[in-house]
Amino acid sequence: MARYLIERSFPDGLSIPQTEEGRQAVAGVIKTNAESGVTWVHSYVSPDRKSTFCIYDAPTPEAIRQVADRNGLPVGRITEVSVLDPYAYRPA
Repeated sequence: MARYLIERSFPDGLSIPQTEEGRQAVAGVIKTNAESGVTWVHSYVSPDRKSTFCIYDAPTPEAIRQVADRNGLPVGRITEVSVLDPYAYRPA
């Protein structure tokens, strides 16, 4: 399974309330993603909440686009990525 960085723009800012409504919204995204073999790992949100940088595991970029469409989420750019662990370079 490949790992991807998804860049999203929210012109009005992203708002997921820390309430039962917010929990249900996030759970719905996770469920819809799973139906297509896509896993939302985590996201980084800009201070103004207008940009997110989401890490996903997915079979293809197209699978990410399809679930984003079903979830009503924008997709700006999808980049396949791998982990570079700087601590792997420490002397033994």
